Amino acid sequence: MKRIFVLSSLVAGYFLNAQSIGNSPYGAYGIGDVKYDNTVDINAMGGISTAYVWDFNNSFNFKNPAANTNLEITSLKVEGTNENNYYRSDFNNLKGDKHSTYLSNISIAFPISKKVKFGMGFQPYSSKSYDIVTNEELSNVNGQVINEAHNFRGEGSLNTIQAAVSYQITPAFALGLRSNFFFGKLSDIEEVAFTGAELVSGYASSYRVKAFNFTLGTTYQKKLANDHKLTVGATYTIGNSGNLKNTYTNSTYYYLVGDTKAYETIIEQNTNFDKKFLPQEGSLGLGYGKDTKWFLGTQFDYKKGESINFLGKPFSYQDSYKYSVGGWYLPNFNNFRSYFSRIIYRYGAYYEKGGLQINGTNINKYAITAGVTLPFQKSVINRMSSLDLGLEVGKRGTLDNNMIRQNFVNLRIGVNFADKWFNKRLYN
Repeated sequence: MKRIFVLSSLVAGYFLNAQSIGNSPYGAYGIGDVKYDNTVDINAMGGISTAYVWDFNNSFNFKNPAANTNLEITSLKVEGTNENNYYRSDFNNLKGDKHSTYLSNISIAFPISKKVKFGMGFQPYSSKSYDIVTNEELSNVNGQVINEAHNFRGEGSLNTIQAAVSYQITPAFALGLRSNFFFGKLSDIEEVAFTGAELVSGYASSYRVKAFNFTLGTTYQKKLANDHKLTVGATYTIGNSGNLKNTYTNSTYYYLVGDTKAYETIIEQNTNFDKKFLPQEGSLGLGYGKDTKWFLGTQFDYKKGESINFLGKPFSYQDSYKYSVGGWYLPNFNNFRSYFSRIIYRYGAYYEKGGLQINGTNINKYAITAGVTLPFQKSVINRMSSLDLGLEVGKRGTLDNNMIRQNFVNLRIGVNFADKWFNKRLYN
């Protein structure tokens, strides 16, 4: 057990040291680029989670806290993500790319009793990291060119700590509750400068977040003939205790050597407290499969649009929708002569009508996903520690109206240490 914690600490340490959460250029708006709330195995299945009750005893579903009927041992997960984004725009034929690696999930879960299961975890919620400069020629008088330059910069991240509990009311029906604590800082600034003028005009927003909300979940799983099963699930995220503190400052100043501001004059400054920046969310899922052999599920997610102050002006998100399909296949978990027969193969796809709309254009997203769960060589099915690998390939945005199209290839890796760690000893 000691070696397990040492290894998990090394994995987490690597991703924390490399922590630079890259995102889409569309993450410049509002609270940034929101990350999906799921683990490597769920992401590899297109994000299906609402009706996903894992057949084995070694994994906890945080997305739907009710879907944990079979958890019987302690599960410790450490997961990381490598994002690779490639951008293109018809505006001046612009091209670019961005790569980043970060810790995307760390969690622990265990059964309290046969009917009650509990889990805690950490995940990034959103992030922004951008630095964009635009120039416009205003005039050319007597051979002197006067340019107007705009420098847009943003950085920061929001994180969430989750605690979830599930209760099995009957063998078929379960309820779950998850609390989500959000915290972090974000900042945006637009600086305007003119050729020959030392004075810079700055429009800055800083955000400080401390807030709670709650996710309710339920599942119903009907056992059918020949080890088949039908699963229905639903979740709903409600409440918003806490707030987002937004400080907006309009000022003028000079830059000394480096990035040191001097002689700053405040023109306007105000502070707002926003309680509705966390959207209400709902999800419905349906799944069908055969015990310990295969599973296929589909899911519909809805997120209500909200408004937030961005650089001193209101910015609204539209309602968004996401359609997902995916599943897994396991050839034969009892075949110890063939390791490949014990590998769990995952697949999926999704399409999202995004909540971001710019100049009347919706920023939509779609992707295909795949992955494998590789059991440790000495693992048995009732204590299966594993290595999870996931791949996500897709597109976001469009080239229309001089917008940016983002192609992405995301790689995910996770380690799941599963064992009976908290059992009482009968003999010393």
